[in-house]
Amino acid sequence: MVEPLAFSEESWHRPRLVGIVNVSADSFSDGGRFLAPANALAHARRLLAAGADVVELGPAASHPGSEPVTADEEVRRLDLVLDRLVAEGIPVSVDSFQPRTHRFAAARGAAFLNDIQGFPDPARYAELADTGCRLVVMHSVQRRGPATKVRTDPQTVLTALERFFDQRLAALQAAGIDRERLIIDPGLGYFLGATPEPSLAVLAALRAIRTRFGVPIMVSPSRKSFLRAITGRELAEIGPASLAAELYAASHSVDFIRTHDVAALRDALTVLTALNQYAGASR
Repeated sequence: MVEPLAFSEESWHRPRLVGIVNVSADSFSDGGRFLAPANALAHARRLLAAGADVVELGPAASHPGSEPVTADEEVRRLDLVLDRLVAEGIPVSVDSFQPRTHRFAAARGAAFLNDIQGFPDPARYAELADTGCRLVVMHSVQRRGPATKVRTDPQTVLTALERFFDQRLAALQAAGIDRERLIIDPGLGYFLGATPEPSLAVLAALRAIRTRFGVPIMVSPSRKSFLRAITGRELAEIGPASLAAELYAASHSVDFIRTHDVAALRDALTVLTALNQYAGASR
């Protein structure tokens, strides 16, 4: 049964907000607006002022049809922006699956490494153990390339998700990476399939996933394809649907929400926190 949106004193805790800065040429959400370092820095600072706890820099797009980017180019895009933010004491996450980019980001002070492939290479685990970065281990039915046209069964996705995290978390820990450094991302949108049902199933199962694995969860429903499919809205109109999915995730024990619109989510969470506290005090 799908759990309803419910904020109880027992279940509610405010997630940390991860503001997205796409330092890329062909992001599906902002089309290269923040590729220039000055623009990326300005946007990062806007997100922080709006309430972001972490800024995530993405040097390459991962949507279907995006152009491959070399690790050297990712590093070039990150170079100045990462240095400036770290120098200002800002927690930075870097979204990349490329080992060279991971090494560069860790050496330059990134606090988080976010890998959409879930850190698949065991030969690198000793190196990752030495970085001290927190690792966002993402589950994905798909790998880079066009989204599948096959309707993926939601239960199949949930079973694969459990198997993936059972194996990957065990392997990372066996290599000396403390469990406290691990964050899991169940994946949403095209990462799970071309239809909304797998993403809905994952969102509905968030509390069970959190209980099973006992590590923090990050989700990113913001502007995802499954929301556009459900609502029939274009990308420019998908803000309310993104916020609804984010609030559902917040009510189901996630620890981090990765979002494009930090201000809207911050304000919504502030109001819901006040309502929850008032309701608790009135009992």
